Parts: sequence; C-alpha cells; structure tokens
Amino acid sequence: MKIACYLRLVLVLSVLAALLTACSRDPNVRKQKYFESGKRYSAAGKYREAVIQFRNATQVDGTFAPAHYELAQAYLKIQDFPHAYSELSRTLELQPDNYKAHGDIANLIILGSRNSTGVNLEQLKAAQEHADLLLEKQPNDPDTHMVMANFLGVQQKHTQAIAEIQKAIALAPDRGDSYLNLALLQVNANQPEAAEASFKKAIALNATGANPHLALASFYQARRRYPDAEQQVQLVIAANPKDAESRASLARLYMAEGKKAEAEQFLQQVKRDLSDDPLAYRMLGDFYYGTGDLERAVSEYQSLYKDHPKDVDIQKNYVQLLILKGELDEAGKLNDEILKSRPKDDEALTYRGEIQIRRGKFSEAVKTLQSALGNNRDNAVTHYQLGLALSQTAELDRAGAEWREAVRLNPAMIDAQRSLAALSLQKSDMAGMEQAATEMIKLQPAAPDGYAMRALSFMSRNRFPPAEQDARKAIEVAPQAATGYLQMGNLRAMQHQFSESESWYRQALSRDPKSGDALRGLMNVYLAQKQIDKALAAANAQIAISPDISVFYDLLGSVLLQKKDYAAAETALKKAVDLDKNNTGSFIKLGQAQIGRGALDEALATYKSGSSSNPGDSSLYIVCGELYETRHDLENAKAAYQTALQLKPGDAVASNNLAYVLLETGANADMALQLAQTARRGLPSSSNVADTLGWVFYKKGVYRSAIDMFQEAIKIAAKNKEPDNATYHYHLALAYAKSEQPILARQHFERVLKLDPKYSDADDVRKQLAQLKS
Repeated sequence: MKIACYLRLVLVLSVLAALLTACSRDPNVRKQKYFESGKRYSAAGKYREAVIQFRNATQVDGTFAPAHYELAQAYLKIQDFPHAYSELSRTLELQPDNYKAHGDIANLIILGSRNSTGVNLEQLKAAQEHADLLLEKQPNDPDTHMVMANFLGVQQKHTQAIAEIQKAIALAPDRGDSYLNLALLQVNANQPEAAEASFKKAIALNATGANPHLALASFYQARRRYPDAEQQVQLVIAANPKDAESRASLARLYMAEGKKAEAEQFLQQVKRDLSDDPLAYRMLGDFYYGTGDLERAVSEYQSLYKDHPKDVDIQKNYVQLLILKGELDEAGKLNDEILKSRPKDDEALTYRGEIQIRRGKFSEAVKTLQSALGNNRDNAVTHYQLGLALSQTAELDRAGAEWREAVRLNPAMIDAQRSLAALSLQKSDMAGMEQAATEMIKLQPAAPDGYAMRALSFMSRNRFPPAEQDARKAIEVAPQAATGYLQMGNLRAMQHQFSESESWYRQALSRDPKSGDALRGLMNVYLAQKQIDKALAAANAQIAISPDISVFYDLLGSVLLQKKDYAAAETALKKAVDLDKNNTGSFIKLGQAQIGRGALDEALATYKSGSSSNPGDSSLYIVCGELYETRHDLENAKAAYQTALQLKPGDAVASNNLAYVLLETGANADMALQLAQTARRGLPSSSNVADTLGWVFYKKGVYRSAIDMFQEAIKIAAKNKEPDNATYHYHLALAYAKSEQPILARQHFERVLKLDPKYSDADDVRKQLAQLKS
C-alpha cells in the first residue's frame, strides 16, 4: 500500500508539474504576468521597473494593446517622450477607439511643438486631428476639453483656452487637476490674482497630476514672494518627509533668494536624511556643479561613487565631471567599466567619443559617436559631440547638420546654437550667425554671449547701429563681464575710432585680466597705428598682472616675430608652450622664430615636441612637412603630410602639400590629382592650391587644363594682393611650350627672370628660351 500511495503521489506531482510547465509556456499567461507586475511597479512609483515589465509583455505579444498603453504611461512618468510617443502610436494602431490614448498623444504632440521661436505649426496640425476626433466622439468628457485647452494655450490663445478649461470644470467640478491647469493658463494670461485662487482650489481638491503646493510655490517664487513660497514647500516636506523633489524645490528657492550657503547646508542635510534615495543623495554634487564649483563637484561625486558603486547615474555623472576637469585617463577607465556591462549604452558611448575628441582622436570619435547614434538617434548630446568631431576633420557641412539636429531634438541646447554661430562666422555666413545668436538670446536673455555674437555678425556687415545696440545690451545684462566691453572695443576699432576702442578694451581687461581677446584687440589698435612699441608694452603690462596666461606670451611673441626680433620672440613663445602644452599655435610660432634665426634643427625638434604633446593635431605635422621640404627631405615630408591626413582627412593644406611632394618624388599622378582636387575644394581662393592642381594636370599631360589653373593662380594672387609669383609664371610657360604656343611661353619665361633673376630654376628657364628661339 505504501508503495502504491507513493506511486500515486509521484504521478500527481508529475501531472501538476506538467500543467505548471505548460502554463509557464503559455504566451497568454506569460504576458499577463508581466503586465500585472508592471502595474504593481507603476502603482508603487517604480516606473523604470514598470517599463521593463510592460516591455516584456509586448515582446511576448506585440498586439497586446493594454501593455503598449501602460508602457507609454510609464515612459511619460520618466519623461522619455520619444518612446512614449512610439508606444501611444502603436496603441492607436491596435485600438483606434482608445480615446485616452488619443488625448495623451495630442498632449504629447502639443508639448513637443514648442520651440525657441514659437510653435511648430505642422506638429500642431497632427495634434488638432486627435483633438477634433475627441470633440466628435466624446464632447462631454472633461479630458477632451483639457486637450483643447492645451492646444489653444500653446498658441497663446489664452481666453479661448481658459474657456475650454472652464468647460472641463463644469463637467467635473471636483477634479483638482483642472484647476491646476487653469491656474497655469491664467499665469500665462497675466491674471495673477485669478491664478493664485485657482492654485488654492487645486490644493483643496487634491490635484494629482502635479503637486499643487509646489506649483503654487513656483508661482510665488516667480513673484519674489519667498516666504509664501517656502511655506508651500515646507507643507509638502511635512506631509511627506521622504519626498526628494520637494527638498530640491526648497534648495532652488534658497538659490533664488541668493542664500547659497543655506542651500548648501540644507542639501548636506538632505543627503544625510535621505541616504537611500538616489535623487536626494546626488543633489549636493549637482549643486556644486550648477554653481560652477567643479572641484567640489568632482570630490562629492568621487565620494558618492565609493558609497554607491552600482548606481549607473552616479558613474555617468562622475565621468562627465572628470571629462570637464580634464582627467581623461580616470574618466576613460570609469566609462569603460560602464560599457563593459552595457556595451550599447548611448550615453557612455557619447562620453567615450567626447574623451576621444579631447585627446585629438577625431576620426575615432566620429566612429564611436555614430555607433552611439545607432543605438539612439534621439540623443541630442551625441549629435552635438559628433558635430564637434566632424568640425575637426574639416567636414563642416556635416558638422553643421549634426548641430542643427541637436537643436531640433533639444531647442534649449545653447552649446549647439553657439557652435552654429561659430560655424557661420567661420564660413562668413553672417546671416546664419545672426540667426544662431538670436536663438541664444531667446534661450538666455540675461546672458551676454548671444548679444555679443549678434553684434559681431552686424559689425561684419557694417551694420554699426544694431551692433552697438547689442554690445551695449551685453554690458547692461552683465556689467561685470568683459563680453560687452570687448565688442564695443571691436566696433570702435572697425570704425577707426582708436582712442575709444582702446578705452573699451581696457575696461574689458579691468573686468577680466585674463582675457586674451581683449589684449589682442588692444594690441591690434596700436599695431593699426604702427605703434608697435605700445603693443609690446601692453602685452608686458598684462603679463605683469596675470603672469600665468599662455595666450599673453603668444601675443607678445607674435609681435616680436613681426619685428623680426627672433631671440626675444623665442623666449616669449617658449613661455607660452611651457604654460600650455596644448597651445599648438605657439609651438608653430616658436618654430618660426627658430627658423628666423637659422636654427632649423631646433625648429624641427619644437614641432616634434608639439606633436608629442598634441598627437591629434594635424597642423604640427603639416609644418613639420614644410620644414622637411625646405631641407629637400621629401620622403620625411611625405610621411608628415600623410600623418596629418590620417588625423584630419580632407585637410586642404596637407592635401595640397602632399600632392606636390608626390609629383616631385615621381609617385602616382592619379593620387596626386585626387589630393589636389580635395585641396582646391577646401581652399578655392588659394593661388598656391590652384598652382598645385595645374602642376598635376601638367604632369599628366593635360596641358589645356594646366594652363587654365596656372592662369587662375596668377589671377587669385593679384586679387589677394600677393607679390607676383615667379613659379606660377614658370609653370604657365612650361604648359604653353608643351601646347605649342611659343610666343606666350616666351613671355612668361621672360617674366620669371624679370621677377627673380636668381630663381631656383633659372638655368632651365634660359635653356627653354634658347630652344624657343631656335
């Protein structure tokens, strides 16, 4: 009997196990389990965990509409709007009559339609389609009128928007969220008394969409009613002592009041009180970063990383701070740890790209950042960094496209706008610079940078009155910054009002004694008046005030170079590179000073030292190559130019020089042609580049094209007011001779000897002339 009972038990357990296994493999059961788990996480406010579970449910069954909708709600909670939009769209594909989803996606489109210049009307049309459907299908649903209020509000139609909110309130008078939205609309409509009453009504009705106490506190803070604002925040803290967001609001309030010490002390206490809340224990480090105290921010995050080594957000923030501080080795090591466990993390890949940019490895950075975008096309920071990398590989059009995409994804990204302004300046696109600067002003109207850049765009087009207006506005918003005074100095210099210009530059230096731009402007004022000794005195005076600024010695050395005082220039420029090993311009000028006094070996050693300190900078390899050329060491010149092009593909100068060296060493003329054409595209106004391309055509026997390019070189030189170049005439004469135009050939051969009787190929010129006569 015992054996029989045991067998029956085994059979029962086997059947039960089979049933359980079958259930676990049933996709309907699995998706439902994930779905219920996701709802529990959402109810507990653990939205990131909810995302994982709802996503699991949709992976089991891609047509499971409730899971797609709940996944969208979780994404909305963590403000991942692109993914929320995608999931709401999928929900509506599966459930076209899900009117809540129609309302949510309409609100999301409305939110995304805002940009720095107003609203995107095309996006609003899409939102209106959803709103019109809701009005048709659910005209008596308060949510419908809430959507309409948002739709009208974003268009600044405040009266109509308020009317829609009031319809929603009439349909559901006990919903606090409606009063909260009404209050926000009344704020935008400049109805502060009505708004305050609506905020208080929202509090009385326990609005749930956002904390109405914190919303009212923000309202009071904007009106500098700081005690009232603090009272509202303290009510939230008292009701929920573990709430981190209310603590952050109180810290922001202290900062608005100018109570920096109180804010710091309070956040130190928050870190102790809420030691298990990631948002809370990161606040102090973020505070230090936000107030510009990079040293303490790094120190705080170093401590946080030790205490919370598995907190990825801390790791990433710490990496970012280390990059900003220039501690690239430590940043790279920590970032590699993140990528080891999360190889497709787009943020960590972006940090790797940024580190590569700072190390001068621009081509590697481009590949890394493109890989990051492959994982997330909507990361504005990645697009911005990719633009920086591309700008260093001479791909300016692609760089601009990446910065414009960054701005599209994040209109508030002022660094991208600043880069677009600088790119426009580089391309002499003053209208584009004006546009980018205007966007900067809209984003930060109390900052001087946008006004200063727009003033510069006006100056470049001789539009002096608006330039002066913007320069003075920069002074008005930031009277203690040098920015506006610097632009006033630039403006007066352009107007040849040198005495006023000098005064403005000195005012800029009094506010920022380390401003290289202000000292440069002041020295240029003296040089424009041929007062070279005053320029040197200004540099030495500023060095006495700020003796540790590399650019000051660079400016001093540059003027001494002009004066051909090579020994003194060398002393100044050595100090410049000692203070800043990344100052490649100073390395190049130092080499020029050494060349000036005939020390070619020392100049070559200087360029090599500069390359060692800046292995990613192509310019130092280019000047190395040029020095090798003067010594007729063409093989080393070729290697130097090839290295430069590896670092900066498409560099016009390196391409031009390498093309010429390849021809001189009997290398492949087709390769030389490709390089010369690249150089011509990059430097269309260079007579030297035109001559090189012509020489390639000559070597390939395409004499008609060679003649055209040599003629173009001579024209460009004349237009640029360059001295008449014997080499261009020599090359043109050779091409005429080969194309059987002896009269023209003779004219240009004779021109060579007239320009330079000791020309390096004078013997060949005379030989050619003798042959033409015979």
